[in-house]
Amino acid sequence: MVDVAEQEREQLNTGTKDVAESHKFDEAALARWMQANVAGYTGPLEVRQFKGGQSNPTYQLITPGKKYVLRRKPPGKLLPSAHAVDREYKVITALGTTGFPVAKTYGLCIDDEVIGTWFYIMDMVEGRILWDQTLPQYQPPERHAIFMDKIKVLADLHNTDYEAIGLSDYGRPGNYMGRQVERWTKQYKASETQHIPEIERLIDWLPKTLPAQERTSIVHGDYRLDNMIFHPTEPKVTAVLDWELSTLGEPLADFTYLLMNWVNGTISTVPDQKAHGIPTMDETVEYYCSLTGRTGLHDLNWFFSYNAFRLAGILQGIVGRVRDGTANSPHAAQQADRVISLAQASWKFAEKAGAVA
Repeated sequence: MVDVAEQEREQLNTGTKDVAESHKFDEAALARWMQANVAGYTGPLEVRQFKGGQSNPTYQLITPGKKYVLRRKPPGKLLPSAHAVDREYKVITALGTTGFPVAKTYGLCIDDEVIGTWFYIMDMVEGRILWDQTLPQYQPPERHAIFMDKIKVLADLHNTDYEAIGLSDYGRPGNYMGRQVERWTKQYKASETQHIPEIERLIDWLPKTLPAQERTSIVHGDYRLDNMIFHPTEPKVTAVLDWELSTLGEPLADFTYLLMNWVNGTISTVPDQKAHGIPTMDETVEYYCSLTGRTGLHDLNWFFSYNAFRLAGILQGIVGRVRDGTANSPHAAQQADRVISLAQASWKFAEKAGAVA
């Protein structure tokens, strides 16, 4: 089974390209900074841009002996609290001390004078990025092993003692879901380009029906298959990528975001998940609960509604950057239709959770 949309997304986001004109910077200045701040760095330096990364432009740095990755804030007008590369650097560096699968970090620069925006340097982790959630290129046993490791790594993240690794100040305590709903409402409104009735209903309903927060952990914020690198030959996660949305918060927000694939994502189109090698949603929930010491999950439809609403806010931010002329992808304008469909899906979940129009 081949998903054409996933194939297209993979082609659009895989590999590198020449640096886009709007994201070029002084490469000699970067080389000087790396010489002074990155242990073991030796030039000359070649800079390429990864095709993906619509939010924070991401570059491959090639030297004779090693490849690095640079993540930076995009140039131009930015939304409040977005593109916090310093936070990404902080969480990746801290998690690296625990053996959690992240890239090794080498340095953070908060001096705009070097390349125009803040940035950080990390290791280039070689391996597989798997785009199609149904994993058509593998047999059922390997599919199953890949999914189980993905779930286990998320549970490991949620079980990490964040205070012990110096992240007690990485997020505000309590009311995570309330703050998230407020954040994505503000981001949506700051980027709004069209009126969507379902969004207005959700903005009213979500804050009034917040579930109680039972636990606090590091949350990734965008934990999905193509935001991780797998070992070249083994069904093992070797690096989790894209920590821009990470903070301290409700781990169920992270886990239910992963579960969205089973309710309205690519996995939901697989007729016999068990035969295909993909754990069912019930099996996924059971495994995650066994790893995190839970007896079950609650408020799933509320969390599904929230996750669809949040995704609508994220994609609306991309549409807003098209309006402002700072979008990294020429395909970003297509996201406007997806915002509408996500808003409609979110409201359907809200109705299952008891919302009335």
